[in-house]
Amino acid sequence: MPNVSLTPELEGFAERCVASGRYGNVSEVMRAALRLLEQQEARRVAFTEMLERVEREADEKGWLTADEVDAELGEVIARAKSARKGR
Repeated sequence: MPNVSLTPELEGFAERCVASGRYGNVSEVMRAALRLLEQQEARRVAFTEMLERVEREADEKGWLTADEVDAELGEVIARAKSARKGR
């Protein structure tokens, strides 16, 4: 098991998490933190891949002008408002 050094602030936070009763020990806090980091990294990778895909598509199909982007955003916002009213 790796030995982990924490700043005093992070150590205090981990100890408060244990004291709250939500976690049994600091190792559980660290595992929860690493799971969140893993999820965040997966979202970052997915977002980066999406941006690269969109950029490739734009290169292939052509980029939109600012007016075209504005018009499309207006349509998206209008649909969202309409959907919210229909709830």
